[in-house]
Amino acid sequence: MGTTSEADMVTAAAIGPCAAIPADQMAFIRQILDRVGDKWSLLLIAALESGPLRYTDLQRQVPGISQRMLSLTLRQLQQDGLITRTAYAEVPPRVEYALTSLGRGLHAIVMPLIGWAADHHDEIRAHRDGAAAAGS
Repeated sequence: MGTTSEADMVTAAAIGPCAAIPADQMAFIRQILDRVGDKWSLLLIAALESGPLRYTDLQRQVPGISQRMLSLTLRQLQQDGLITRTAYAEVPPRVEYALTSLGRGLHAIVMPLIGWAADHHDEIRAHRDGAAAAGS
């Protein structure tokens, strides 16, 4: 395999935030952003900050998540290498989820985003209410 020179690399866009992304990687980058930008993924990454948690502990810490969505999101985060799933051969069986080093890197980004959403909750709600009233 040869290396790709800068002249040979086609980027996703000529200018803007996608200009540094090779066009052949753009679809996968969108998939990653879709996964890590999902509300349940963000909240689960945040919940795992303090260390390994069991399934039921995660469900308690992320109000509103269904069992199906929790299972699906945990599986996807594990497939992407953001969390680990460790099953212990005990009676009763015990399974814990924890952040990987990749997941901890994402956690550093997730927490300010969640904080921003919480800080601006009232302002955003007022804008939405105003837009809904204007549309009626």
